[in-house]
Amino acid sequence: MSRPLTQTHILAKVWNPGGATGPAACYIRGMNRRFALLAPLALLLPFPAAADIIPLSDLSDYLNGLTTLETDFTQVNADGSISTGKIFIQRPGRVRFEYAPPDASLVIAGAGSVGIFDAKSNQPPERYPLKKTPLNLILADDINLGQADMVIGHIDDGTSTRVLAQDPEYPEYGTIELVFTADPIQLRQWVITDDLGTQTTVILGELTEGGKLDPFLFDIAAETEKRAN
Repeated sequence: MSRPLTQTHILAKVWNPGGATGPAACYIRGMNRRFALLAPLALLLPFPAAADIIPLSDLSDYLNGLTTLETDFTQVNADGSISTGKIFIQRPGRVRFEYAPPDASLVIAGAGSVGIFDAKSNQPPERYPLKKTPLNLILADDINLGQADMVIGHIDDGTSTRVLAQDPEYPEYGTIELVFTADPIQLRQWVITDDLGTQTTVILGELTEGGKLDPFLFDIAAETEKRAN
């Protein structure tokens, strides 16, 4: 029986014996280790002045209204190393992580699956169910942070609103913390720790929301065929 896939292992810079290498290898390792909460790296974010806590209903409305998102990201890995790249999100259910060289790995989620392309291998991508990733929380068709047992922490830290969430059906998988700023509401980072304490932070750059994205970006089969030719 496979174990849940985690953003920690999606994004941590580790080596996966017998499989992909680089930060995208964490998608694979996530099938063998569960995730939990990561301590935030607030100093890396250009937060605005202090504001009141943002209600969960407003955060749910923001996420549900987020059709597409494009931005650069900075990833702080468990060992303190840093990766960079670009993220494309199209809700519901689609995301693409393009890691910058020298990693040049690629992770695509679409049609209910996650595909991990190893830049150092010519093998077909590793594939896993999207529903087993923590990002499924913000990629779901209908997001309700008010759902019973989903949010286990909701605070204002003086500069941002932080929401600590879990899968209500599988709380043993761990947690994901989402960090939002206000006026206007924006998702600025997510932070994750697995059940063994492995930590990863993903910090988002300037967001481009609501634009049109090429469907090919989220097509695992098309990307596989392209790389085979």
